Amino acid sequence: MRAVLVPLAIELAPPPAGSVLRKAAGRSMGTGWSAAMLVPPGPELGLEAALQRELDEIVAQMSHWEEDSLLSRYNRAPGSSWHALPPQFFEVIDFALQVQADTGGAYDPAAGALVNLWGFGPHGRHDQPGFRAPSPDAVAGVLARRAGATPQLDRLGRRLLQPGGAILDLSSIAKGYAVDRLARCLERLGVRHYLVEAGGELRGAGIKPDGQPWWVEIEGVPDADGSPQAVVALHGLAIATSGDYRSGFDHGIGRASHTLDPRTGYPITNGVASCTVIASACMTADALSTALTVMGVEAGLAFADARGIAARFLVRGSGALSEHVSHAWRALLQ
Repeated sequence: MRAVLVPLAIELAPPPAGSVLRKAAGRSMGTGWSAAMLVPPGPELGLEAALQRELDEIVAQMSHWEEDSLLSRYNRAPGSSWHALPPQFFEVIDFALQVQADTGGAYDPAAGALVNLWGFGPHGRHDQPGFRAPSPDAVAGVLARRAGATPQLDRLGRRLLQPGGAILDLSSIAKGYAVDRLARCLERLGVRHYLVEAGGELRGAGIKPDGQPWWVEIEGVPDADGSPQAVVALHGLAIATSGDYRSGFDHGIGRASHTLDPRTGYPITNGVASCTVIASACMTADALSTALTVMGVEAGLAFADARGIAARFLVRGSGALSEHVSHAWRALLQ
C-alpha cells in the first residue's frame, strides 16, 4: 500500500488562461537539474538560460570542486581574515550555522576536513587507487584541529571569519538552496506553477495543466526489499532525502557511509538507511535530512516533533526496513 501526503494549505488560484507547459533541463553541481513550468502567454522569457545562470552563480560561490569558487578561496585563506559574503552565500552559511547550533553539532558546515579525510571530497577520494581509511589517530587529529578553527559569522557586516584551517563543505545544503533559487527565479519572472529539481531534491508550486498538484514519488532505499512507498503533492512544498546508499565504501571495520557524524569524526552506524524531510524550502529540507540522519531515529524524531518538522526515517533491521515518522509527517497523510 502506498502512502499519500498532501499539504495542509491549498492555493486554488489557477494558472493564467493560455499558459503553456514548458520544460528545461541542464547540468550543474555534478548532477542534472530540470524544471516543468506553466508559462503565462507573453514575450519569450528565456527561462532555461535564466535558470542556468542561477545555478552557475551558486557553483561560483559554493562549490568545493572549483578551485576558484568563493568557498575554495575561503578554505585556503590565512587565519584571522574576514571575507565579505554575497547574498546567496550569506543566506546558506547563516542557516547552516543555525542548524549546527540547534542540533548540538550533528550538522556542521565546517566539517570539510573530515569529509576529505574519509575520501568523500574532491581529492584523494575513496574510489581512487591508494586510498586507505583513516586511522583513529588521524581522525582524532582532524577533530582537534577543527575544534580550534570555528568560522565566525558577522551577520551585521555579512562577512565570515576564517580563523585559520577551517574547511567549509556545503554539499549537504547547497543543492537544496539551488532548488530554492530556481523557484525564486521562476516566480520573479511571473511563473507561479512549476516543479523544479536538482539531483533528486524537489520543490513545487501551483498545479499541473490537468489541475492536479505536482505528484512526486518519495525516494525509497534502492538496495532494500520492501522499502515503503509514498507520494507527496508538492504544492508549496519541497522535499529532500539523505541516504546511506548514495556513496560509501567497505573497509576493515565495515561499511563507511558518506554521511559522517561531525561529533565523532566517523561515518554513522545508527542504522538509518534514509531520512526524508518535507518543508516549505528545499534548503531547509536538505540540511535537516542530513542532520536528522546523523542524530538517529530516536533523537531525530524527538528533535523533529519538538519543531514541527515533517520527517520519515527508514531504519535497517534484521532483514527489513522499519519506518518511523514524525507527528508533522503523519499530519500530511491522507
